[in-house]
Amino acid sequence: MNTIRRRLARAALVASGTVALAATMAVHAQSGSTADEIAKYRQMLAEGNPAELWEAAGEELWKKPAGPKNASLEQCDLGKGPGVTKGAYAELPRYFKDAGKVMDLEQRLAWCRVTLQGLSEQDAKKVPFSSSGKPSEIERLAAFLTGESRGVKMNVQLAHPEEKRVYALGEKMFFYRGGAYDFACATCHAADGQRIRLQDLPNLLTEKGAQAAYTTWPAYRVSQGEVRTMQHRLYDCLRQQRFPEPAYGSDVITALTMFLARNANGGTYDGPAMKR
Repeated sequence: MNTIRRRLARAALVASGTVALAATMAVHAQSGSTADEIAKYRQMLAEGNPAELWEAAGEELWKKPAGPKNASLEQCDLGKGPGVTKGAYAELPRYFKDAGKVMDLEQRLAWCRVTLQGLSEQDAKKVPFSSSGKPSEIERLAAFLTGESRGVKMNVQLAHPEEKRVYALGEKMFFYRGGAYDFACATCHAADGQRIRLQDLPNLLTEKGAQAAYTTWPAYRVSQGEVRTMQHRLYDCLRQQRFPEPAYGSDVITALTMFLARNANGGTYDGPAMKR
């Protein structure tokens, strides 16, 4: 109980910190030091990331029997053997022989919920993203499982022909232009020194940029009060580009994730992190 209270206190600190951050950014906006102030803010609250609450809830869901089969997810194979969670996320996406396809974490979670717990695919993917009054079990499970790779080096392989094919598709998607603005992922993330509003835009074609970006998602979004997964991050990017809304768990999103994750190889995973 004391642990939960401490975590709630930290969450309250984050909420109050957003007010201080807004005031600080207003003062420094003209001096060009806004990015530095955001970095200081993140460092200040690094030990009080509310994502800890999502991780704890996700661990409970992982171990809790559920679905028509009244089974837990503890035998879900994330690529390192049934039930092995340590370091698994750092090697995803990957090819799964039992499913016959390359899967990212969220696709694999849905597959395990169907095969182990007996849920329909629709129920397994129900409420992928939290909204007001509708918490997402998927976000909580993802927070727990990604946290199990904290401190592990990214090591996404292209050993299987399908992994190579999916990576190539992800690369194509990264450069594909479309939507009302005729944008691509590369429009914002293929050059150094770009920014949008107060946000630095990492160059995802460089090792440094890809590692810095990919290894910190999922993340607790202070502005939304939720932990957002990689699927949500890419969904939101495409929304801002005015692309058609991608289906949750779609293969094209997994392909784009594969491209980004592979580019981040060698980086130390440090999520779930905290973002503005």
